[in-house]
This record gives sequence, C-alpha cells and structure tokens, in this order.
Amino acid sequence: MAKHRTTQEVNAGSMADIAFLLLIFFLVTASIETDVGLDRMLPQKNDDHIADIKQRNLFEISLNNTDDIMANGEVISVESLRQKVMEFIDNGESNCDYCRGIGTNELSEHPGKAIVSIKTQRNTSYPIYVTVQNEVLGAYNQLRDRESLRLFKVPFKDMEVEYYLEETNEERKQLLKERIEVIREMYPQKILEPETINN
Repeated sequence: MAKHRTTQEVNAGSMADIAFLLLIFFLVTASIETDVGLDRMLPQKNDDHIADIKQRNLFEISLNNTDDIMANGEVISVESLRQKVMEFIDNGESNCDYCRGIGTNELSEHPGKAIVSIKTQRNTSYPIYVTVQNEVLGAYNQLRDRESLRLFKVPFKDMEVEYYLEETNEERKQLLKERIEVIREMYPQKILEPETINN
C-alpha cells in the first residue's frame, strides 16, 4: 500500500500583517522629496483697467535662444545684470529721499514705479533663466538689506528669517512684520514675465 504524503500547509494568515507593518514602517521613515520651483506671488486678476506704464519705468530683460542677455536693448553679461537692475530701481529721480541713484530721467522715476520685465524665447535654457531670476531678486534683496540696515540695524533677510521662526514670540513677530512691510513698501518687487516668444 502506497503511502500518501500530505504536504504541510504554511500558515499565511500573519503574512498580510507583516506586509502591512513593513508598509507603515517605510511610509513613516522614508522622506519624500518635493520639486522646488521659483517662489512667486501671482498678481490678482483685474480686468477693470490696464495700467499705463511709462517706458522709463520698465526695465526689459530679454533672453534669446543662444542664452544672450539683453537689458533695454543692450547685450550685457550676467555679472553686470544685478548692478544694472539696482541702478534702474534705485534711480530716485522724483520724491525718493532714500534712493542713492544718480536721478537721471532715463531710468525709473521711483522704486515704487519700477518694473522689471523678463522675456524668454522658447529655446532659452532653464539654467540661464534661473540665473537671471536670481540676479533680479538679488538686486531687490541688496537694496532692501541696505535700507533695513540703515533704519533697523539688521539685514532684511535676517528679519524675515526671525519672523518665520516658531520660537519668535507674538509681540516680536508683530514688530518684525511692521518693519518688513516698511522695507517692502520702499522697494516693492515688481517682476513681469510676459508669454514666451516662439522665435
């Protein structure tokens, strides 16, 4: 008589529990990286009117397919871009007692009226676009730091960092908020990015 061998069954009931616990472990311990983009505040939609911008209050930066940078029709280097933007914003030709520019009638009338426009073409490389963005933001940050040091004896960036710290108390946050708003009003960041040109 032949012996029938019975196969041992593996109890798989706890396998699902183990898989579930491993899944939870990896979800809790894994860090998920998020893509970082450019920090921009989008303007509110306003169909009522289109603001008239004087040509002298508009600083036009154009990037072409070969990554050349043109500022107000003149080809310039990345290294000189920040200084050009600062000279444009800080010209202070009218009613600006804190501006240190030369006050020419070819650059912006006032930092509050100064607008920087960045136009790109379809094949402009992303690194040069980001570099130009950084230089423009760097110009604003330098001007804001200068005035913040003059008025409050602390760089603007340091005030912003302290404002967003969790350990900063509410009274201090209120003071910092008021000071940050004063500096932002002196040098409002106005950056236009028209549609990409297909050339």
